[in-house]
Amino acid sequence: MKFATKAIHAGVHPDPATGAIMTPIYQTSTYVQRSPGDHKGFEYSRTHNPTRSQLQAAVAALDNGKHGLAFASGMAAIDCVVKLLQPGDEVISTNDLYGGTYRLFTKVYEPLGIKFHFVPMHNMDAVRAVAGPKTKLIWVETPTNPLLNVIDIAAAATVAKECGALLAVDNTFSTPYLQTPIDLGADIVMYSLTKYMAGHSDTVMGALVVNDDELHQRLSFLQNACGGTPGPQDCFLVLRGLKTLHLRMQRHCENGRAVAEYLRQHPKVEKVYWPGFDNHPNHAVAARQMRDFGGMISFVLKGDRQADAIAVLEKFQYFTLAESLGGVESLSGHPASMTHASIPAEQRRKSGLSDSLIRLSVGIEDAEDLIEDLAQAIG
Repeated sequence: MKFATKAIHAGVHPDPATGAIMTPIYQTSTYVQRSPGDHKGFEYSRTHNPTRSQLQAAVAALDNGKHGLAFASGMAAIDCVVKLLQPGDEVISTNDLYGGTYRLFTKVYEPLGIKFHFVPMHNMDAVRAVAGPKTKLIWVETPTNPLLNVIDIAAAATVAKECGALLAVDNTFSTPYLQTPIDLGADIVMYSLTKYMAGHSDTVMGALVVNDDELHQRLSFLQNACGGTPGPQDCFLVLRGLKTLHLRMQRHCENGRAVAEYLRQHPKVEKVYWPGFDNHPNHAVAARQMRDFGGMISFVLKGDRQADAIAVLEKFQYFTLAESLGGVESLSGHPASMTHASIPAEQRRKSGLSDSLIRLSVGIEDAEDLIEDLAQAIG
């Protein structure tokens, strides 16, 4: 089954009770039992809900995975993965990491005895230098947020196997339309479904996809025991979004390319971060493991002054200044004060995240209008 067909059909089926072609919103907290323990597979909606079950199956199918797990947010999904670890375990992750993930790792789990190594993972030698018998999880984000570094998933899988660790990949920026990490050796794929998968900036949710039955059982236990599960209304919204994922991602990629090329030629722009450029440090890896290069772009103006970046952000008309990404509308952000503010300034600068960096989530509007907006804002 090809991707577009999967997006519409895989994992979902008409409602057996009514024949409804769209998955119903099962807005219920509990389910009738014929006798204690004798039920139709559903007891309580924190544990299982029919709407959520179909969403989980659909997400897993898109990623060529066997099992899907939905959570109330992307952070709840990441939290579930880290709960697999024990004090004394070590985690390797990229030094160019989403601020919320960094905060969870360093402020919640580091004090509990889990050690985190943040290294430039686009250089796999840096990963091998800190990998060892205590390494239990390698956490990959690719392309990274917000510098769009590309990490070789297959190479990371090799390192993970060498040290007996799990490999988890945050695939939020790419979605399964652009890359399928399980096919490249990942054990766990994580999504903030809030972003491209839902695609309309109207819900918050996360997901995990795995192939291994035992790993799924462990994560499923934690999902239920800790209770970070989404409601059926939100699951319905994401199911609806998935049906147009392929169409939206195609347009995001087309517009992303047009915007990146425009910014690269602009006389006031110093540097553009986008993995589709031939001179991107890991373009060859991106070309090998991705089907296209996405709609996420970051750039720095000449002079590298934060005040100039703020002035541009305040002038945008279509690139709305807001948190998040991946919606049909274009968004702009200032990572240093928004999405990555939880990372200490010294750590941000060390990883290459300038205080004047602007991040764009290129939407599906007309590309000419978006370029005109850039022109008037940058001047």
